[in-house]
Amino acid sequence: MSELLDKIERAAERTAGMGVIRQETSPIVETFNGAVVGEGIVHTFWSRDDTVYAWAVEADPEPQYVTVLAKGKINSPLAAVRVWLVSQARK
Repeated sequence: MSELLDKIERAAERTAGMGVIRQETSPIVETFNGAVVGEGIVHTFWSRDDTVYAWAVEADPEPQYVTVLAKGKINSPLAAVRVWLVSQARK
């Protein structure tokens, strides 16, 4: 496993509060008004209690590791990215 994926998995474990198992990797492209606002790879992890979507975002000086728990309408990698993008726009 790559160092980047190791770090993403550790972030997912912190969010789940326990060990996780990577289930799938999904390429995501999110657009708004015809412009790409998010593009990358989202990893889906499962724990005994939760599903966690996790990915890395380029930031300076090091990547930011983003995790989103599956809850309610957050039921896919794309939904997780959309929720995170909205949260970032509100900051």
